[in-house]
This record gives sequence, structure tokens and C-alpha cells, in this order.
Amino acid sequence: MFSDPQTLTLNSVANTLPRVSSGIDSGKFSKDDSNLKLAISHNYGKRNRRQVRVDFRKVAADPLATGFNKEYSMSTYLVIDHPPVGFTITEVKYVVDALSAFLTASTGANVTKVLGGES
Repeated sequence: MFSDPQTLTLNSVANTLPRVSSGIDSGKFSKDDSNLKLAISHNYGKRNRRQVRVDFRKVAADPLATGFNKEYSMSTYLVIDHPPVGFTITEVKYVVDALSAFLTASTGANVTKVLGGES
């Protein structure tokens, strides 16, 4: 079980997210205003599926209605899908580490390329 609270750093600001729920194979953490959330879950079956998800919500100007604000939301998540046998946790971690390193190489340049629509 992940400790309570968890911290997410967003734009150099550390955000403390206390645990708001626990379930069998899941946990959720959230800021008090619910604008930033972290969810961790696991599903077991023919394949094991693990997900770490961040949801972010903000209010900003509505580009179509001058003088009005609108709520916007987004999410990002990592899904790790593997068979229950055949790979060790260490081997699965190597693949996750490779993806993390690829995305964060050169201070996130590859993430920027993906967000820009490159493939």
C-alpha cells in the first residue's frame, strides 16, 4: 500500500495529496479542492493490468466567450500490461524504466514531441 499522503510536483510546485479512498487493489489520493488527483489500481486475470493515473482540472478563460471562464480537465496515465507468469517484476520494471527514460530524455523533449503530434 502506498503511504498517505502522496506528493505530485506540478510545474515545480509540490502538491500533497491525502488518501481519499482505498479498495481491493486500488487507492486514490486528492488535493482538498479535487483539482489534482492520483489513482493507482491493479486488475488480475489472464493478464495483469496496473494503472497509475493523474487527473488535473483548472478554470481558465473561455476563448469563445469573452469575459467568461470555463472548467478544463485532462488526465495522463501509465498502464502496465503483462502476463501473470513469464516476466519477473524486475524485467517488467526494466521496460517501464526504458519508457520513462525515453519520455524524460533531454528534459522532456520526447514528451514535447509527442504532445506536438510527432510519431
